[in-house]
Amino acid sequence: MRPHGAALRLTVLVGETDLWHHRPLYHEIVHRAHAAGLAGASVFRGVEGYGASSLIHTTRILSLSQDLPVAIVIVDEPEPIRAFLPQLDELIGEGLVILDEVEVIRYAGRSPGGPR
Repeated sequence: MRPHGAALRLTVLVGETDLWHHRPLYHEIVHRAHAAGLAGASVFRGVEGYGASSLIHTTRILSLSQDLPVAIVIVDEPEPIRAFLPQLDELIGEGLVILDEVEVIRYAGRSPGGPR
């Protein structure tokens, strides 16, 4: 991936209880992204949300914290991201995939407080 410039952000929204062969779906997506050589992936667990079912899922004490939303975010150049999309077709039964054009500013190899 280029250190700076235009890129594509792939965001996959699924439920945390979604499985692929008895393993969390988000885990499988991250491992496939890594195997595909994508620049990086992060998983974010939501504290509240709803989707196609219109049921609100939340972490609040008085509510059941079942099937919270999970976002898998992957940023790379457009070509590798688009090449990865067929794998998501295979994995995702219910969820949402979002593609956004983004600008990347990457900080790497600097010590904190060092010269800019």
